[in-house]
Parts: sequence; C-alpha cells; structure tokens
Amino acid sequence: MTARLALGTYRCRAISEAAARAAASGAQWIDTAPNYATGQAQTLLAPVLSAHPSVRIATKAGYFTTATGIDAVNAGVLTADQNSAGHSLAPDYVRWQIRRNREQLGRERLDLVLLHNPERAHPSDRPALHRAMRDAFVVLEEAVAAGHVAGYGITTWAGLEEVFTVGELLALAAEAAGGQHHLVAVQLPVSLVMMTPITQALDGRGPLPAAVGAGLRVMASAPLHGGELPGMVDQELADLIRPGLTPAQACLLTVASCPGVTDVLIAASSTPHWRDAADAVAQPSLTAAQLREITHVLASP
Repeated sequence: MTARLALGTYRCRAISEAAARAAASGAQWIDTAPNYATGQAQTLLAPVLSAHPSVRIATKAGYFTTATGIDAVNAGVLTADQNSAGHSLAPDYVRWQIRRNREQLGRERLDLVLLHNPERAHPSDRPALHRAMRDAFVVLEEAVAAGHVAGYGITTWAGLEEVFTVGELLALAAEAAGGQHHLVAVQLPVSLVMMTPITQALDGRGPLPAAVGAGLRVMASAPLHGGELPGMVDQELADLIRPGLTPAQACLLTVASCPGVTDVLIAASSTPHWRDAADAVAQPSLTAAQLREITHVLASP
C-alpha cells in the first residue's frame, strides 16, 4: 500500500484555500511551521483547522522570523545572540514557541511538534547537538504530559545522514522522558534527487527501516524537489515508473512506494494539482524490483 498524501505548506501559495481543499479531499495531515509564509502560515491555517477538527496538524520549533525573534527576546526566552542566529533549540524558547503555535493555530493540543532542522543548532559539535536535542525533548515531554502536544519528532534536511541516527533519537527521547517517550515521527526529504533513503531502504539500511522498526511515522518532504523534478524527468522515465502517469505523478508514486514512508508532503495549491497528486499516490505501489530498476537507471552515467 502506498503512503497517504498530506499538505505541506512550505512554498505553498494560497495556504488557506489549499488547506481547505486538502481537508475536503480527505487529507489526514497538514504540515506547517511558524516561519512559513513570513510567519503567517499558522494564522492562515487556524480557520481551516477549526472547520475541519479531524485534520491533524504537524508544526515545528526551531527556525523563527525576525518579528518572532524580537517577540521572543522581549519575552525573555531568547538572548540577543540567540535571536541573531534565526534558529534555536533553547528549552525556554521551545516552550514559548509551543504555546505560540497553539495560540496561532487555535488548537489546545498540537498533534505533532517537530524540531526544525535541529542540526542547525550545533553543526560541527555532535555531542553538543545531542545534548541540545535531549533538552528540547524534555520540554516536549512536558508539553505531552500537560496535554498540549500529542507527540513529537524531528524534521531534517541532512541530519539523518550526518549527525544523528533514528536509534540515537530514540535513545535521547528515552533519556528525556526517563523511560517511555513520545517521539513518534521523523520528516526528511525523499525524492528522485534525494534517493539515498530509497536505495538504503531497499537494502534494509538507513533511517526508513529503523523508523519502521520503531513504529515511527515517516513524512517524506520535497518529493518533487521544490517543483524542479517534473522538468527533469522525461516521459520515457515516467512510463518506466508507471505507464500513463505524468512525470510529476511518476515522481510522487516512487516516493509513496518507498518502504517506510507513511505520508508524502506536497504543496499543491490548485484543485488540478491536488487531484493529480492524489491519483498518483492512489496507484498500486511499485515493487522493490521496480524501485531498484528506477534507482539504477537514474544512477547510470
């Protein structure tokens, strides 16, 4: 079975309309962040979430806009130096941002809070990064205990390749919780450009099999590589993937078929784009043999 389609609001135009369309189409998840749409994404989503209470929301803590940084400094949860970085995992800031997310989204309880590219906090000091993530997980566990967050995780661009593993995340969460933890999801790029998670998964290696083994939700971000992939994939390759699909649909089906992926995030702003994407992920999954053939074709010089 292929993964489910979810709305990702990064680079999404007309967020309110796209979210309403996704919710009406049966999407179970909408993914956002407090820094998306120059800090307006969560406020724009609030009316849609109110009208569709069954839709689950994933948001983040880490990056912040200039205006939010100023508010955080004024609230005493960031220093001026921390603010200048534009990103923080400081416990006081994460605690404050969770409260702000709840207020902006109009939700008493957030379904999922992800640390946003945590590798940004200490890019050259792995032990310091792990300590910072553990301390942020402590805050997230507190939020779960208070009923303000249902579960948490991380979203990353390259962190799972370079500075932490799924096993290390689980260990840090267990340490933060003092036992049973609520780390439930990871989000990472998976596409025909970012193929490493696919090729590793086909060999039973890498973050995706580890996430499956731990029962984690895996949200695949940038499945069209920021909209660039459909222009890079010709119809011949699309037909190799699944005859009759457009290049964009073929790219999405490949990601949705990747072992371990549970949700594919797409910033579809129009009805035709959402319908085409939904039709793609509704297709029968590609087999492991088909995925291997696709990755081998793309890896060939």
